[in-house]
Amino acid sequence: MSESEEESISGADWPVTEEWLQAVLKEHHKELSDPTMITVLDFSVKPGCETGESVLSDILAVAVKYCLRSDGDASTSFREEPERVTHSLSFIIKLLPQDPFSRYFVTEAQFDLREIKFYTQVVPDLEAFKQNAAESEDIRLPIPRCYYAHYSAGTNDPEPTPPESVLVLENIKPQGYNSADFSHGLTLRQTTAAVEAIAQLHALSLSLKVKEGKSLSERYPFLFQTTRASDSYQQLVERGLPQLSQFLERRPGLENVLAALNDLRPHTKEIIENLLAPDEPMALITHTDFWCNNLMFKEDEETCICSILDWQMVTYSRPTNDLALLLISSVPAELRRLHTDSLLDAYWDCLTATCRKLGLDIETELGYDRKMLAEDYKRSQLLALLLCIGSVDLAIGNAQMEERLLVLLQDLYSDGLLNADLAGQAAQEV
Repeated sequence: MSESEEESISGADWPVTEEWLQAVLKEHHKELSDPTMITVLDFSVKPGCETGESVLSDILAVAVKYCLRSDGDASTSFREEPERVTHSLSFIIKLLPQDPFSRYFVTEAQFDLREIKFYTQVVPDLEAFKQNAAESEDIRLPIPRCYYAHYSAGTNDPEPTPPESVLVLENIKPQGYNSADFSHGLTLRQTTAAVEAIAQLHALSLSLKVKEGKSLSERYPFLFQTTRASDSYQQLVERGLPQLSQFLERRPGLENVLAALNDLRPHTKEIIENLLAPDEPMALITHTDFWCNNLMFKEDEETCICSILDWQMVTYSRPTNDLALLLISSVPAELRRLHTDSLLDAYWDCLTATCRKLGLDIETELGYDRKMLAEDYKRSQLLALLLCIGSVDLAIGNAQMEERLLVLLQDLYSDGLLNADLAGQAAQEV
């Protein structure tokens, strides 16, 4: 490595070495009978994101060149060493934050453990279930591949050791995937790709639950539990509401919106808890942080493919929570106003079609239809707004995002969704 590359990783608590790369590549090439068949030729390491861009992880981007020796390549003194084929691999390493406060926040809420278990337990189960379905060839898991995962909770005595977690994922940027522009918001094409991507994952977990007859919350006890998640989100809302109030006070004509938000404030914890709670029969695995900064897109003239990142908040909840958060947080106001119904149609069509391929007819077997999806989406918008308020500092200070926030608040107020009585009714119905 160059000196600059060494400097870029000097602060990491899991230094990238040739021996460590051997372990990752061994996991990647499980078909090899002997790990010594892998020879690392060269590698480089650099920061995987901008400073401050990721709060829940320190991220490194690694590119490694290596060669493999096949079983038939064993050389003897009587013949020359056979030519070896060089391979390249790019991946992302997610580590615990170095900042002590962030590290405590992550380990206390088990964000790191939750994402590792998503990739090491949920994903293999969904893949196995998909492979056993008769018509699942074109169903994909719209996520990066996991190459390696390690978790240690740490110990207190007799000799204390700090917690440690490492997740190595496919780096999809070299494949042509790019991040979305949060300031401008998603395009209609990108939004459609995103809702269809999450629909496939929703369909897989829902079908797995119904067809195997096992509770997903019991099967995966590490999923973000409703009470714990509600407490975390409520803390964020309490932090964000004063900032939002100060912002609205400087905007004439929004007095009614501000008054409605103040009326909602005593009820926010109850609303969050009730709308996060799984609602059968449509409860399934949700991302629960489904907005444009956790999405990447590969686009050309004909297609747009979405990949979903950052599964630290994976939850057992209702599907419309993901949809509402995406459309409220990441879509320009005019696009949201004009195309919400068609985007819900696209989601519903993809969800039901994917479930049918997996042997589940949602309408017949679960008694759930498109109209019920619309009603659930209406409720989920209030939850999505509260989650956005918890991160309102991302919008304030950016003119485009401030305008999007103002239009959103006015729309939700006009639709009657900032009414404390209505919010209480919705919570009771759930």
